[in-house]
Amino acid sequence: MENQYLEMAELEMDEVIENFENNLKTIRTGRASASMLDRVRVDYYGEMTPINQMAKISVLEGTQLVVKPYDRSMVKGINHAISAANLGVTPQAEADCIRINVPPLTTDRRKELAKEAKKYADQAQVNLRNIRRDANDKIKKDKEISEDIQKEWLDDCQKLTDKYVKKVDTLADAKEKDLLG
Repeated sequence: MENQYLEMAELEMDEVIENFENNLKTIRTGRASASMLDRVRVDYYGEMTPINQMAKISVLEGTQLVVKPYDRSMVKGINHAISAANLGVTPQAEADCIRINVPPLTTDRRKELAKEAKKYADQAQVNLRNIRRDANDKIKKDKEISEDIQKEWLDDCQKLTDKYVKKVDTLADAKEKDLLG
């Protein structure tokens, strides 16, 4: 008998890991990276649009980002959105682009960012456990499966959750090492 509950749980857990990885990418590590701006949205003709869909983002010498909008009239809007995003950087608008100098991180700022990464990890783990709980509830409510199979599936669900929680821990530790190391 195939365990469709576990398959659905695994797909949902994959989404949690992908979301967690995307959140970690937005935490800067002292080097300029285009992914720093992934969460920044700009009001583009009434639609909140990611910067990378409306501008070319390039990295210069590892310490500066240059955002060059495809529509020059959006320079001011993009500049404002980056300022409002609280990224710890100050954008400087020019005629047709925005320059962002990425200063080296202070020790205190590194610790703050490590805490933020930990917060994302904790949230991802809570999401994983919620998925496990939902899958367990569905397995327990399914009257078509025997008690033995039910117990086996519940054990499999726990093992799957442990595997994904370990993956979150590994990613969080790597990011913390990158920030503090």
